Amino acid sequence: MFALERNEGLKAILGAIYQSFAGKDVYPTIQEKVANFLYMIIKNHVFIDGNKRIAATLFIYFLDYYNILYKNGILTIDNNTLVALTLLIAQSNPKEKEILVDLVMNFSTKKVLTLRKHLLSFYFYQIFHILPHQQF
Repeated sequence: MFALERNEGLKAILGAIYQSFAGKDVYPTIQEKVANFLYMIIKNHVFIDGNKRIAATLFIYFLDYYNILYKNGILTIDNNTLVALTLLIAQSNPKEKEILVDLVMNFSTKKVLTLRKHLLSFYFYQIFHILPHQQF
């Protein structure tokens, strides 16, 4: 069952992140494309099982494909942060999409490091203290 796709959902997401309107890309930068790609795979449940794992793997592949997995020889996103973001997206309210996409999108900039820590702390506080306790 792992990695069985539902109704060509991955193809639909790839079409969505590369779509254009009035001659302009809806997601003009690679960072916008990759952030929305991660979000959509997780939230749209493209696969029968393993959506978070597959999304994280494809996210890394996507970053590597566009040569943005590393910046100055350092990973733009470490394993723990990717796990945290993946779980955060999975548990998030769809109304928070823009915030989460912005967070993922900005990992390639240095000035986001402090912002990243604060936002992740905020969301983890929400997940573990406000939402009903769930098994993760």
